Amino acid sequence: MGRWEPNARGRLANAALELYHEHGFEQTTVMEIAKRAGLTERTFFRHYADKREVLFAGAPAMRELFVAAVTDAPPSAPPVDALAAGLDAVCEMFVGRREYARKRQAVIMANAELHERELVKLATLSAAVAEALRRRGVTEPTASLTAEAGIAVFKIGFERWVAEAEEREMTQVMRETLDQLKNLTTSD
Repeated sequence: MGRWEPNARGRLANAALELYHEHGFEQTTVMEIAKRAGLTERTFFRHYADKREVLFAGAPAMRELFVAAVTDAPPSAPPVDALAAGLDAVCEMFVGRREYARKRQAVIMANAELHERELVKLATLSAAVAEALRRRGVTEPTASLTAEAGIAVFKIGFERWVAEAEEREMTQVMRETLDQLKNLTTSD
């Protein structure tokens, strides 16, 4: 494939994930990623700061989508329902991307540095959701507790959704996970 082909960023991301999955994150070089994508190292660095960034480049868009959905929830919606709107919106990002997400998750879980980076990404997401809830008038500690619980729902729901045996849509898994949290907090 020539360098002039469209979607260089997507080709690089796919090539990187394939190589990380085949050979491991540490063993894969930027040169190998660029070569697999039919591009140059220089092109790689125009799109990504480093080879880790390939796995986390979608985090800002996910955060913006989640926060926008929480912000745009009806003003009368309780905090947990605003959170549910955010979870639903994020699920839409993953439609048709389960296999990619499974491979990405496997690569991240196999590398302590990447796993730590994933946890930082989730903590940043939690802080952004808490701030969106505060802007909706939710006071502390409710805003922070709701955001942290929501990120726990997302993390656990996502891990369930990418499991090999899981076939349901992400929205269904996420709603079930949120319902389980609600049941926990209302049980005697």
